[in-house]
Amino acid sequence: QVQLVESGGGLVQPGGSLRLSCAASGRAFTLAWFRQAPGNEREFVAGASGIGGTTLYADSVKGRFTISRDNAKNTVSLQMNSLNLEDTAVYYCAARWARTISKILSDYTNWGQGTQVTVSS
Repeated sequence: QVQLVESGGGLVQPGGSLRLSCAASGRAFTLAWFRQAPGNEREFVAGASGIGGTTLYADSVKGRFTISRDNAKNTVSLQMNSLNLEDTAVYYCAARWARTISKILSDYTNWGQGTQVTVSS
């Protein structure tokens, strides 16, 4: 079982930036970020395959967020720029034992504990 530990959440003003990191205890084919706002379902944010450098983004974050992974260190990061109020959520790191990136929650078998991101003025 791969353990995932997120870090880097916090409070930021609209238009600001934050960088989230996730450390995995082992190798996983695909690592992704999901988020869950109060009263909402958990949703896909971005994913990165461990092979070929393929990435995938939700339309709501495309052009603002960048996912990157370091396979040697088993880490994945999410650089979040131009944050707005709608980005407020708990962000979760997730791992999947398949080479293709999926936006479906149930396709991921390992989850971190989550880190809170709050965008507020």
